[in-house]
Amino acid sequence: MLKLRLLGSIICIFFTLLAAASPSHAASCEDTIARHMVGEAMLAAQFVAAAERNGMTPVGINAILKEIADKSAIQEFWITDTAGHAYLTNTGIDFTFSSDAAKQPQASAFWPLLTGAKQVVIQNARKREIDNKIFKFAGVDKPRIVQVGVSAANS
Repeated sequence: MLKLRLLGSIICIFFTLLAAASPSHAASCEDTIARHMVGEAMLAAQFVAAAERNGMTPVGINAILKEIADKSAIQEFWITDTAGHAYLTNTGIDFTFSSDAAKQPQASAFWPLLTGAKQVVIQNARKREIDNKIFKFAGVDKPRIVQVGVSAANS
């Protein structure tokens, strides 16, 4: 797994270096990262569903999410209830997603996962509301949000 991640990083660096000559290569690298993040969000959704079916508490699930984040490229997990409240996260931050783009320009893009209007949301790296750090997020699922995030500073 580490070898695959390293290979992916090398490939992305290569494409980034070629971006001046061919912007489509940089876009291809961004697409590859996004697809990996969607897969990670899907796995997180399956893990949470199985853990909850087997009686694992939110405290136990959060501990596992924290361990995964500490040992992988994914820095953040945000899993909501049907109202958009992130009751599972490795961050310890109390956060509720809003549908109001004026209130949450970055996070509101994931609201369609709650309504069922979308099954996948991929967002380019941008500032987030809670701390103005640049993050790339991908989310899946309905009627909840299962989101993974990677900081632009995580290179």
